[in-house]
Amino acid sequence: MKRRTFLQSGIAAAVGAALPVPSFAASWRDVRRQEIDVPAVTGDGNQIVLSGRAIRELNERLRGRVLLASQDGYDEARRVLNPSFDKYPALIAQVTGTADVRLAVDFARERDLLLAVKCGGHSASGKSTCDRGMMIDLSPFRNVRVDPVARRARVTGGSHLGQLDHEAAAFELVTTMGTVSHTGVGGLVTGGGFGRVGRHFGLAIDNLTAVDIVTADGQLRHASAEQEPDLYWGVRGGGGNFGIVTSFEFRLYPMSRQVIGGNIIFPIGRARDVLTMYAEYLPEAPDELDLIPFMGLPPGGQPGVIGLGVCWSGPAGRAEAALAPVRRLGTPIADEVEAMDYVALQRSGDISDPRANRNYLKSGFIPSLTPELIDTLVRGFEGHPDRSTSMFIQPGGGAIGRVPNDATAFSHRDAFGNMGVGVDWPAGDDGAAHVAWIREFWTRIEPFTRGFYSNDGDPEMYTPGTVRSNYRGNYDRLVSIKRRYDPTNLFRLNANVPPA
Repeated sequence: MKRRTFLQSGIAAAVGAALPVPSFAASWRDVRRQEIDVPAVTGDGNQIVLSGRAIRELNERLRGRVLLASQDGYDEARRVLNPSFDKYPALIAQVTGTADVRLAVDFARERDLLLAVKCGGHSASGKSTCDRGMMIDLSPFRNVRVDPVARRARVTGGSHLGQLDHEAAAFELVTTMGTVSHTGVGGLVTGGGFGRVGRHFGLAIDNLTAVDIVTADGQLRHASAEQEPDLYWGVRGGGGNFGIVTSFEFRLYPMSRQVIGGNIIFPIGRARDVLTMYAEYLPEAPDELDLIPFMGLPPGGQPGVIGLGVCWSGPAGRAEAALAPVRRLGTPIADEVEAMDYVALQRSGDISDPRANRNYLKSGFIPSLTPELIDTLVRGFEGHPDRSTSMFIQPGGGAIGRVPNDATAFSHRDAFGNMGVGVDWPAGDDGAAHVAWIREFWTRIEPFTRGFYSNDGDPEMYTPGTVRSNYRGNYDRLVSIKRRYDPTNLFRLNANVPPA
């Protein structure tokens, strides 16, 4: 069970807006004739005007297309998966390849534009969109190629993790990706990359062998352990601070595409028992076992639940032995664990209507799941009839924890897990009360946390002080790399590391 299944948090298929050629061509004939100037803002918030001629010339040079607010397709392209972030870029560059990315980055840098980069649109902090800046939309730039002999996969910058899962599983190969199939690879991986086989094979960044990346100067660079090693180190956990990755190369591992997976669900009255078992068992659990605890209070006064999302990626005959501590909890109200296709399990948290609900999430790494934290969760986990409240823990340990904190920019290898609490509500409703409730609840949980997962951070977490402390001993090296590859902080809509 993935946390976002309960959050209903803007998880769905990325929006595609392929328009009829005559409609799009006609709209650009109008722009070409009028050369409409467009108001915009710089990264520092200064107001500027983009010349209509410059916009037209960019559109003519791209293999993809530029969208303005007056054109068909703009409204769909600007949207991200959480409708709480309803922003209007001055222009959107929909890119189809590396050449387009370079052109778009040059355009933004030369004008010091506020720049957002959208892959899957899952950014929990809304950083993949902006008001009156430029959005580079990578959604047309999707492709995965698997080399089953070398056990490598090459993935283009706009691809979804489900594409990689699907292509690799055809050869009974796998690498760690997230848990919702239409998450963009770019955002997921550069932030770290938890997933159902993370304890078995490490984070996504631990299996990232090389990247091609367009940096702020518009240059395409290849970064690996041998070439541009500092940049390679920084991309693995430093988020989008250094540029736009146009190609990822991943190491793949042999794994049967049939795993043991599903949910084991108990009534919420058993929450203390389930979480206590989890706290004791996770540190010694086999690497092949992924267990994600979740609590959910549905809207409308329905009974709450406490559950465990299961993925066993080892030999099928050893699954029940690994699940023995869970079985000792007694009879659940639902036991959905069975042999199933890994790709189907990866799709099981997908949501078909992402814009029906708004959501708000607070999260942080916990060094342990102490009795005091369990007590805080159990006693404070109360909902009211018109909201859906949830809690999840993404587990650490296993292969994740055997990598030193300074081996990559991601610095929380010692975490027990990533804990989050969230709420969602119908898109047309006022969410102020819901947000206020989660914020108050989080004040009781936050003392038990140490830092946060940048892929799950809410906008309030991205202050200079919190980002500095979150990267811990890796921060100064990140600043040095940022100064070299993005000295003007063009790529600032992220867990930002300023160059000075």
